[in-house]
This record gives sequence, structure tokens and C-alpha cells, in this order.
Amino acid sequence: MRLDRYMGLCLGHPEHGYYMSRDPFGARGDFITAPEISQIFGELIGVWCMAAWQAMGAPAAFNLVELGPGRGTLMADMLRAAAKAMPDFAASAVALHLVETSPVLRALQKKTLGEKVRWHDSIEAVPEGPVIAVANEFFDALPIRQFERRAGTWHERVIGLAEGRLAPGLSPAEIGQGGQDGDVIEFAPLRSDIARKLGQSLAQAPGAALIIDYGHLQTAPGDTLQAMRKHQFVAITEAPGECDITSHVDFEALGKAMAQGGASVHRAITQRDFLLAMGLAQRTEMLATKTDVRTRGVLERQMTRLADADQMGNLFKVISATSPALPVPYPFGRT
Repeated sequence: MRLDRYMGLCLGHPEHGYYMSRDPFGARGDFITAPEISQIFGELIGVWCMAAWQAMGAPAAFNLVELGPGRGTLMADMLRAAAKAMPDFAASAVALHLVETSPVLRALQKKTLGEKVRWHDSIEAVPEGPVIAVANEFFDALPIRQFERRAGTWHERVIGLAEGRLAPGLSPAEIGQGGQDGDVIEFAPLRSDIARKLGQSLAQAPGAALIIDYGHLQTAPGDTLQAMRKHQFVAITEAPGECDITSHVDFEALGKAMAQGGASVHRAITQRDFLLAMGLAQRTEMLATKTDVRTRGVLERQMTRLADADQMGNLFKVISATSPALPVPYPFGRT
């Protein structure tokens, strides 16, 4: 079967899918995300959203949307920061719209966020109107297709059986000429489709979107598919439905898709540059002055994990898109 079909089943099968049957986050899970590392991450995202709301004219009612909200930690930290800094922002969010298909994670989100939540299986189901959307480590888990060039011919990577076991294989494919033997290229049709629809919603009503994920700034050949189980990399065919399967996000392609939908897209930057510009160091220092030596050390390690160039700082990228009439949001520039 095609790789995107295999990924879709492993991650989203109604009964056996990875995300449908477990809480994958934290030390007891398979990986950890930025909101689980430090509350400051969510607070700074909240500050960005509050500034976007003001740029939209501070509408009295708007949809606050998160794609792939995990346990609800990021949204909770955003709202806590807003309640202190800008109460009108939180009050104007008529509902928290979470795009989430996992019943396990929906239950955790309800426990974290309370009753002011509406869940949707897709972005199309979110009501029309002014919108601020956030997606942290959402697009990396969407299925992809891979093509490999061998002996002057392109082949599509597939999953089949070899000696009774799941194994990767190749199937002839016609995707045009070009490239060199050994090249691997990746396409993410679902990723582009969702980004295009997000761009359409921004074109139709005042709004802004912020997307954070690991990936590359420019489209380029490369095999980025990976599987993780208990914080260790494993083969993608190991224990289907028991491990997370992701790939790096192509931010150039993502931006083009949102622009095709009608949004104004603003040049992607590294997570390091984004967080430092939004005040990560200052916020960390402020909290450190109010605590003991041990906790200060924890705060410093958290900042290092989020922003250092050799950790999440450069691996993760951040891109924003807005309605065409809105100004370029800080700290971005136009593409």
C-alpha cells in the first residue's frame, strides 16, 4: 500500500490508531512537545495571539482555534496569560475550537480546559467568522508520499510484506524527469490541503494563524520520515499503531498552500528567533528572580531546550499568515 495510506492507518485508525488509543506525551509516552517543557512557551504564543487580535480591530467575538491541541496545555497557558494581561481577549473568544479526532485526547482537553470547548474532526467544521488559529506539531503527523530515484527512474515508496513481515518497497511511478539517483522527494497532499483551507478562512474573514513545527525553510530533496517509540527512533514498520510516525514540514510548500487559499503569508523563521524576539529570556529571568536556586536551574534548562540552536531552536520553524488587509505581525517579514 502507499506510504500515506499506511501512515493514515497507523496513526488514525478508529480502533487501533496510535493517536486514537493513548496519551502519547510526556516522560511516560513517546515524545514531549514544547508546551509540556515550559509554560512560558504557551504564554508567549498567547502574547502573539493577543497582538493579532488587536491588529484585527479587537472584535467582540472571534473563534480561537487550535489544530492538534494535545492535552490542551498550550491553550490553557495561552488563556492564563491572556486573563492576566488582556481579559477582553479571553472574553471575546466565544468558544475554543479544537480540531481533534482522538477520543482519548478530547477527554484530556476537556479536563484541562473545561466546558468552553467545541471539538471538530476537520478545519472545515470550524464556524465562519474572525479567527485566530494556532498549530503546534500538527502538520508533521499528517501522511506523506515519498518517491525515490533509482537507475534514472522514479519509484514510489510503499509498504508490503516480505517473508511474512511488513517491509518497505518500491513501485514504479511517473512523476516527470529531473533529479539524481538516490534522491528522495516527499509530497504531503493532505498537509497542503489543510493549509490551503486555512488560507481561505483567513481570506474570508479577519484573522491570523501561527504554525510551529519541525522542518525546513525551503523545499529540497531528503528522507525525513521517522518513527518514535518510548523516546527512541524505530523503524516505521515496527509495531504499527504503537509508535508515532512523522516527517519534517516543508515550510515553503506550506506557505505556498496558504497563499493559494488567499492569505498573506509571512516569511518563516526559526523557533529560536521567534521565542527570543517574543521575550523568552526576559520572561525566564523574571520567573527566576522569584524562586529558589533549584527552580532557576530548571527554568534555564527549559529555555535551553526550547531555544538553543542545537536543540529545538533551529530544528523547529514558525510561520504566520494573516488576512490580506492586516499588517505584518511581529516578528515576521513578508515573503
